[in-house]
Amino acid sequence: MNEQNNLFKSMVALGIFLAIGMSAAAFILGVEGKRAMTGQQSITVKGLAEKPIKADSAEWELSIGVTQPTQAAALDNLAIEREAVEAFLLAQGLDAKTWSADIATLNPHYDEVFIKEVPRQVQNGFDAYQTIRVVTKDLNKITNANEALLQLRAENHPVTARAPSYLVSDLENVKMSLIAAATKNARSRATEFVKQDGVKVGVMKSASQGAFYILPVGGDAGDDSYGGVYDKSTIDKTARVVVTIVYGIE
Repeated sequence: MNEQNNLFKSMVALGIFLAIGMSAAAFILGVEGKRAMTGQQSITVKGLAEKPIKADSAEWELSIGVTQPTQAAALDNLAIEREAVEAFLLAQGLDAKTWSADIATLNPHYDEVFIKEVPRQVQNGFDAYQTIRVVTKDLNKITNANEALLQLRAENHPVTARAPSYLVSDLENVKMSLIAAATKNARSRATEFVKQDGVKVGVMKSASQGAFYILPVGGDAGDDSYGGVYDKSTIDKTARVVVTIVYGIE
């Protein structure tokens, strides 16, 4: 009977000892886990911010090119075509103060001819060129003029044009406001990452701005956008900035 009591007491003591040991082990593991987290000392996160913006100015470039037998004839013809282009711009409501013309250029014109089945470049008259640049804040007039240019070309006027560039003049202020918003976003992300681990996000240790994007609405930065993207083809745009911030862990 005594032997049974002693055995029972031994089993109870062993159970108590094991329970204490497991509790101690769990406590130690918890402390070490927290130490591992705090031992990291910092967390690196990216913050993102974007907002809609609008272009407030436009640039449009038109080029005139003529070919005539002599230099004098080429320059005379160029002057006539320039008058036609200027009349077109005025008809589109674009005042003469909004445009400027580069100096005309004059070069030999060459045709390719075959002499005994061998291609040769042979001079045949002269080419005269001139570029007119329009800069205005009236975006609708530029858009309408770009569409109407097709009719001017259909009337056999030798003029071509690049697509208008729609620009944002206050980019620096746009960028600064987005950096502030992206920084706030970065702290929110960092807080979300660590809130389950019993630690807090501390002070900012370092920060760097990533690419600055001006994209068409709904547009993607793409895979080759290192350094940023500046879309000039649309009036309505989306400005986006990414920052990388390192925070201390407390």
